[in-house]
Amino acid sequence: QVQLVESGGGLVQTGGSLRLSCAVSGTIFEKIPMSWYRQAPGKQRELVAQISTAGTTNYIASVKGRFTISRDNAKNMVYLQMNSLKPGDTAVYYCNGVFREIPWGQGTQVTVSS
Repeated sequence: QVQLVESGGGLVQTGGSLRLSCAVSGTIFEKIPMSWYRQAPGKQRELVAQISTAGTTNYIASVKGRFTISRDNAKNMVYLQMNSLKPGDTAVYYCNGVFREIPWGQGTQVTVSS
C-alpha cells in the first residue's frame, strides 16, 4: 500500500517560514517525480511545486523565490521550505506524484495571519 503523510504545517505570521515534510511509503520513491499541491477554501487544488527524480524543480509564479522543494531519496521524503509567507499562501498542502497516482494523504494546514 502506497501512503503519503504530510506534516509541518501551522499558524504563522506574514513574513514567517515553515518547512513541510512528506513521507512516502510503499513504492519505489526514487523513480517518482514528486509535487506539492495546495487547496485554499473555496478553490480547486492547485500545483505549487514539482521536483524530478534528478532534482530539477519548477514552481508556480506566485511562490517562486519564496518556496523551495527538495527530496531525500534515502529517506523517502519530500520537503517544501516556505519563506516570506503571505496570507494568500493559506491552504491545506498535499504531496503526491506528478501523475497523482497515489491516494491523497490528509494534508497539512498552513495558515498565514494578516
